[in-house]
Amino acid sequence: MVLYFLGTIVFLIYLLRRSEFLSKWASAFAWLGFLSHTAALLAKSVSLGQIPIMTFQEAMSFFAWTLVLVFLSVALKRGLHVLGAFILPLAFLSLISASIAPTGTQGFQPVFETVWVHVTLSMLGTVGFAVAFVAGIMYLMQDRMLKSKQFNTLYVKLPPLDFLDSLNQRSILLGFPFLTLGILTGSLSAHVTLGSYMSWNPEQVWALVTWIFYFAVLLGRVTVGWRAKKAAYLTIVGFAAVILTFVGVVLKNQSPLGTL
Repeated sequence: MVLYFLGTIVFLIYLLRRSEFLSKWASAFAWLGFLSHTAALLAKSVSLGQIPIMTFQEAMSFFAWTLVLVFLSVALKRGLHVLGAFILPLAFLSLISASIAPTGTQGFQPVFETVWVHVTLSMLGTVGFAVAFVAGIMYLMQDRMLKSKQFNTLYVKLPPLDFLDSLNQRSILLGFPFLTLGILTGSLSAHVTLGSYMSWNPEQVWALVTWIFYFAVLLGRVTVGWRAKKAAYLTIVGFAAVILTFVGVVLKNQSPLGTL
């Protein structure tokens, strides 16, 4: 967490400075944080005999780890270090949310605990939507500076609008199938465990609403041709729904009835 925090600070300073040297320091902190994070996840996986993703704390840690993995992969392939200034803070905030949640809080219903693959698939889908969210934020920033002719340091470092629009679409195309498989495996697990495919609790309803929303966005992009600014705004709204789902899970399980 400390290494991700240091990387976040250096990346934010990097956005305001013309020097590219800071990006190397920020990336170094990200790599060190990622390696230590990986070691911690591997150690816990060995001790548990499965991926540590059953509790809210574990799920958010896995989410943060996967986000940083995506950033480092893109940075190695395309040299797009500026992406870290947006993804690394999101990963750091995810770890913060995990650390401040009650230690004993179980983030998921017993149905989730019977099939860990369901949670893994759902989290991978969330990662795809998070990257689409970041691409949407960067797109709107770049578009606003371009229209106002603010050709400052940040404008120079942000990727072109076409690339950000493509990244937004590809991230949704990647995240949506994972979310779909996550919902299907969760429903099958619920049927085996509880005798019904849906219990219609708030978090399941929100997950279904999120799926419908992203399906509409994906359909609009592929068939109607929704592009650019509209798609950016929609993915930001969609990711807000994802956050609300997580918040609902945590709040429900903090109540005395949350484990019933």
